[in-house]
Amino acid sequence: MTAEVVEDEAAFYSKAEMYWKEIPPTVDGMLGGYGNISNVDITGSKKFLQKFLGEGAGKTGTSCALDCGAGIGRITKRLLLPLFQTVDMVDVTKEFLSKAKSYLGKEGERVGNYFCCGLQDFHPQQGRYDVIWIQWVIGHLTDGHFVQFLRRCKLGLKPNGIICIKDNVAHEGVIMDDVDSSVCRDLPSVHRIMKEAGLQILAEEKQDNLPEDIYPVQTLALR
Repeated sequence: MTAEVVEDEAAFYSKAEMYWKEIPPTVDGMLGGYGNISNVDITGSKKFLQKFLGEGAGKTGTSCALDCGAGIGRITKRLLLPLFQTVDMVDVTKEFLSKAKSYLGKEGERVGNYFCCGLQDFHPQQGRYDVIWIQWVIGHLTDGHFVQFLRRCKLGLKPNGIICIKDNVAHEGVIMDDVDSSVCRDLPSVHRIMKEAGLQILAEEKQDNLPEDIYPVQTLALR
């Protein structure tokens, strides 16, 4: 549990904010120097997400998506804007959202809102989103705030909407990273939080073809 590794909650969040303010607003910066994995990541995410989209009973619509921890909009540009009519972006770093407006190009005109906010304080508009995509950012939330945020996301979904989480998973327990002030949870810890938030797992799969020197990456769809 994060309570065992996060000694000072306020410092945990402020240190992360300071870390990201020093990171260049580039794809390589967003991916911690692993910009070369972007294509593999996006391809895997698109294949996973498209299983849920479409028309018919239980299918998820394509009118509006939310990109959480959006950075400069790498996922918004390459995954969400090609699939959804409108995308909202939320990130704690103002400079990243400013850069997004040029990085996204003309397609950025279909970004509805740029929210500058930490996820621990962010409240999605109720009933707005078909898909809420949360990638490589849950480690910046304590367990309690993670549960609360997922509950708010659930309220932010349209009928048949889904929450997708894609993130690193530890082999065992919860591991603190003092450099960027984040935690990496193992899958049982992630599952426990999702259950506490009242969400069911619809699908779960490991991202293939990533470097061996990073934690495994898991993608989950929740409702």
